[in-house]
Formats: sequence, structure tokens, C-alpha cells
Amino acid sequence: MFNGSRNREDRASSSGSTAQANARRGQFSVLGADIVITGNLSATSDLHIDGRIEGDVRCGSLVQGAESQIFGRVEADDARLAGSVEGSVRARQLTVERTARITGDVEYETIMVEQGGHIDGRLKHMNGGAGPAAAPVLIEAAGEAA
Repeated sequence: MFNGSRNREDRASSSGSTAQANARRGQFSVLGADIVITGNLSATSDLHIDGRIEGDVRCGSLVQGAESQIFGRVEADDARLAGSVEGSVRARQLTVERTARITGDVEYETIMVEQGGHIDGRLKHMNGGAGPAAAPVLIEAAGEAA
């Protein structure tokens, strides 16, 4: 007799690969403020970094806390930087928050620099598709006018 509910094994087997795919898409890792990593960091999940990284960082999506420090290259599809980065940055979609300090060259497809955000390096627009290189995107300053 079917009473409208399934046991755990039935639910697990019927959701199998869908649940695993959703888990990968929704995964993220948080590195707290007390974490110091010496060496390169590569992740298939999204990262939120509040600590200190002495090495290169590569991931799909990166959120950097305001007190965080990265000493190395940053590569991400989507990056929201609020701390300090000493090294080059390459991101398709880049947001440089008002507290961010980047010392190094920056490559991007789209960029937004909030009022107060600092970049000490060269900016280079990445060509997102085939064909001739697109003109560089204007940098927008977000925030109140002085």
C-alpha cells in the first residue's frame, strides 16, 4: 500500500545524480580570518577568503573580505575584491570594492570599481568572444559624489 511517503533509500536513489550536481553548484568554501595558507590554492567550489594567502588563487567565484590579504595571482570567473591583493588579477566579472587595494596588473571583461577602491597597475580588457578585440569598458565609480 502506498501512503504518499517514501523511505530514505527510495528518496536517495531517485535523487542520486541530481542531488550531486546541485551540491557541486552550491558548494563554497570559507577561509576564516585566522587562516594563513602558504602555497597555491585551487578550488572547484566558490571561495570566500577572509584570511591570508601567500600564493596563487584560482577558482570559479571569489569573494575577498576587507581584512584579507592575497600575495599572488588571482584567477576567477567572478571576483569581488575588498581586501589587499599583491599580484595580478584576471577575472571575467570583477568588482573592486571601496576597501580594496590591488597592486598588480588587472585583466577583465567587465569591471566595476567602487569609489575609494585602488588599483596600482595596468588595466587590460579581455576579449570575451571571437573576432576583433572589443573596446575597453569604462570604469564606473559607485557611491556618492563628493
